[in-house]
Amino acid sequence: MGYYALLQMFALLIVAHMVADYPLQGEFLSRAKNRHAPVPGVPWYQALAAHGVIHGGAVGCITGSITLGVLETLSHMLIDDFKCANRISYDLDQALHVGCKVAWLALLLAFGPLP
Repeated sequence: MGYYALLQMFALLIVAHMVADYPLQGEFLSRAKNRHAPVPGVPWYQALAAHGVIHGGAVGCITGSITLGVLETLSHMLIDDFKCANRISYDLDQALHVGCKVAWLALLLAFGPLP
């Protein structure tokens, strides 16, 4: 994969992240995914998983890799859970999410297409 293709993929991953983290997350998932202040009657882990799967699905579609989609789902859930627990700041949360996108591209560059 050439560098131009990687740059295009990175741009798509960032756009997808912004769409998934803002309009597709919405107020409900933003509140419901927080285990420390859950929405009554809504299992926080289901909301967190739903949000993570939205992100993982976007990464999987853009990269063509289910493996990277699963890694994105899990890492996004972990990072957001840390943010909800006030273990990391909003800015660090966003930086870590972008860092994950860089890591996915580095894996593609190092190993080629992943299943």
